[in-house]
Amino acid sequence: MTVWGIVVAGGQGSRFGAPKQFRPLGATGHSLVDHSVATAGAVCDHVVVVLPEACHWQGPPVAAAVTGGERRSDSVRAGLAAVDAGADVVVVVHDAARPLASPALFRAVIDAVHAGADGAVPALALADTVKRVEDDRVIETVPREGLAMIQTPQAFRAGVLRRAHEGVADATDDAALVEAAGGVVVVVPGEPTNLKVTTAGDLEIVEALLESSRESSS
Repeated sequence: MTVWGIVVAGGQGSRFGAPKQFRPLGATGHSLVDHSVATAGAVCDHVVVVLPEACHWQGPPVAAAVTGGERRSDSVRAGLAAVDAGADVVVVVHDAARPLASPALFRAVIDAVHAGADGAVPALALADTVKRVEDDRVIETVPREGLAMIQTPQAFRAGVLRRAHEGVADATDDAALVEAAGGVVVVVPGEPTNLKVTTAGDLEIVEALLESSRESSS
């Protein structure tokens, strides 16, 4: 199977205060999206990066750089339009804001699709108590059993993902669309260090983890 990666970097960073995917990480000089594209490129045969309007790609080599849409799902569809429509294609969708996802994690979700699943996602068990809250009042405590925190990269059979994205479907991740379309999505172990950068504090944590990794490997 040919593997295509779609790195979604089309967001405006409203909660961060700027398009965070282009912020450099520590002393590396490379941005979040640079790291995500480089990792995808180390595993996938081809990579498509999805960018904000009027943004020109200047990072690692990619098969295509396309303009995203207003919503995340719109951006994924823009990336899918640049992917070959062959029958034996696996598509891996990854958020640029998760720059520390490892090549091994990419391979794990790809291997799960090769093994027969329609889709595969990395998951972490919930460690904290979960409560449903309205305003400042606790409504109920939600049992943690059977709940998981889902990450990217997420891998899918290309045809399954295309059908799930038909029309104007929208969801917080692609697995939700595939699930809604009746696809079989399996989980693989996620990585605690595969953090999503949403705030400036998240960026500081990711920079510290990256620096620690560099020191331990030197």
